[in-house]
Amino acid sequence: MRHQQTMFTSIPIFRALTILKCSNHHHTTTSASMAATPATTVCSAASPSIQDHVTVRAATISLQEWQAWGTDSPMPTQVAQIVEEMVDLERQSDAQMKFGGLGGKLKLKALWGDFKTQEDKKHRAKYKALDDSEQKLHFFSARQIACRLLGSRGYLCQKCWLPQEDCMCSRVVTSNLWHRIRFWLYMHPKDFLRQNNTGKLLWQVFGINAAKLCLFGIAEHEEIMWNAFSHSGRNNVWCLYPNKNTPTKSVEDSFTGCTSNNLLSEPHQTDEGEMFNFILIDGTWSNSAAMFRRLKERADLIWGDDLPCISLSTGASAMHKLRPQPSWDRTCTAGAAVGLLDELHLVSQFNSLGLDKQAEAVENSVDVLLASLTGRRLRMGRSVTRRQRHHDDFC
Repeated sequence: MRHQQTMFTSIPIFRALTILKCSNHHHTTTSASMAATPATTVCSAASPSIQDHVTVRAATISLQEWQAWGTDSPMPTQVAQIVEEMVDLERQSDAQMKFGGLGGKLKLKALWGDFKTQEDKKHRAKYKALDDSEQKLHFFSARQIACRLLGSRGYLCQKCWLPQEDCMCSRVVTSNLWHRIRFWLYMHPKDFLRQNNTGKLLWQVFGINAAKLCLFGIAEHEEIMWNAFSHSGRNNVWCLYPNKNTPTKSVEDSFTGCTSNNLLSEPHQTDEGEMFNFILIDGTWSNSAAMFRRLKERADLIWGDDLPCISLSTGASAMHKLRPQPSWDRTCTAGAAVGLLDELHLVSQFNSLGLDKQAEAVENSVDVLLASLTGRRLRMGRSVTRRQRHHDDFC
């Protein structure tokens, strides 16, 4: 979870045929296709530092492409619909789109024509016509996800969400999470495909069955998560949320005296109803309040009771070196998972399950991400110290 919004910049280079337009001369080069469906990219070399890339895209996001970003869920219907509408509008208008933004704000841009104006009017009118706040949230979230999917094609690695030239996948060491634990990354749409997001590390290390992605405001994702919670029961669901206005228990208080006889059972003997479900709210600190409120409302609707919450004694994460938090006692999403596993390991019933080693695997992946992001900043000539970049946007 983060306090300061960070930069989401995507330069799509999803292509089969690339046409480079330069100020003094033109030439055409052909490159191998970077995806199953070809597209055409036009690049402008007018900028001395960053080229603009605009892509004529495939009209759909395939299930394979969608799941490659870190989920095993079906393609959300409204996301697919918005992708098709945006690509259709691009084809119909004398303009093309690109994506980029500062401060975590997604900006849809056009190098020529009035695509941005048309798309902006269309989506604002649709949003205004929606009847209630729930429909508006679904539309907002779906559009954010659709834009990020289109803008990241061919630019970001689908596993680590870093630019392909900075891919860190080969340096991440995977591990098996104890089979009774399942993490739920309840992620804000503005954090989806964000390069400095740490929640993604959990499924990179443990796999998508042990660390599930649930996107805030995406109906299909939230239904999958709450169906799992309903099956497990309220006593097997906890939210890690350090809010002074919310009653919380420590890990020790929550699990000391746990009398389950199945802690040492084999994975194939474990029923879904016996899973320990931990919700990690993965968004900026300013966005997390609305996300937590939505979780509480759903818990009250299903169980008629509050959502159980756990507080950690975790200190500052290594990511503080690059990304400021509102206070030094708050940590990133992966850091919260590390703290939970470490504190569970100290509970006598859990200390033979290797949770400390699993925590170490996540901590090592945070170090890999930190090194990758630091190297990128240095290569781009940007500051890597907190004092110099406290108010900077992060690429």
